Amino acid sequence: MTSVSLTIETPAGPGYATAGPRQDDAVVFELGGAMRGHVHVTGTHHPRYWDQFTAVRACLGPVNAYRATASDEALPRLARSRTGYRGSLTLYRDDLDHPQATVYPMESAAGHAPSQKTAATLTAVLRACAEHVARREDLFVILEASRHRDTPALLRFLAWSVTHHQADAARLEGEARTALPAWRAAVAAWWTAARWFSVCPHPVLLLMLADYPGSLSRTVAVEQWRGPYCRTAATREHEYARRAQAEADSLRAQARTRSRGRRQAPGSAAP
Repeated sequence: MTSVSLTIETPAGPGYATAGPRQDDAVVFELGGAMRGHVHVTGTHHPRYWDQFTAVRACLGPVNAYRATASDEALPRLARSRTGYRGSLTLYRDDLDHPQATVYPMESAAGHAPSQKTAATLTAVLRACAEHVARREDLFVILEASRHRDTPALLRFLAWSVTHHQADAARLEGEARTALPAWRAAVAAWWTAARWFSVCPHPVLLLMLADYPGSLSRTVAVEQWRGPYCRTAATREHEYARRAQAEADSLRAQARTRSRGRRQAPGSAAP
């Protein structure tokens, strides 16, 4: 693809970004004008759907910041500054097919947040580079290579997620089972204290019947709430586990399809 130079209007003045040759899973831009340095743009999964590689991520620096760390000297900086910055922006489309951008925290090599003007400049450059890659004819190639790159790590994360949510669901279900007996015991104790108070209205008994943290009355209310809350939360954790498992299954299916396509490619060119 022919090299493309972008002109980007920023609060620090016009900036320029020249796209280098496409790497396997990325495009690296060289910056000029208001900024110096590079921006690395690659494919990534949708922020809400771990199995759908439909987003692009732009990182400050010449490398994918999620897999490598650029040296302080290689970080982009304003043309008249010596301070380099780290940060990234993910460009994706929401469920209504509207473009959205998520900017991850930016900071200098020394760990300081940029000024509002600098942050706006960095964001404008990242977004322009990401939007250019999102419009490229070879975007599908970049996204496929990115999916192949990230699938092993995503599968490990999703396997952990399934186990984590299932364990939380089991814990919450156990708490829900203990809530009813605890509620019944607290109600029985409250009525016992109430009967004693009716016979002998002692201040200690009144404290046991009053509503304050740790009292019988508060225990009754808490245990009455805890059962339904834990059951609802357990159902939610089961759903999280099911979703993580479905996304892992989808990633494996996509990997198998890609692998079959590679094996069939040589034969498809035969006469």
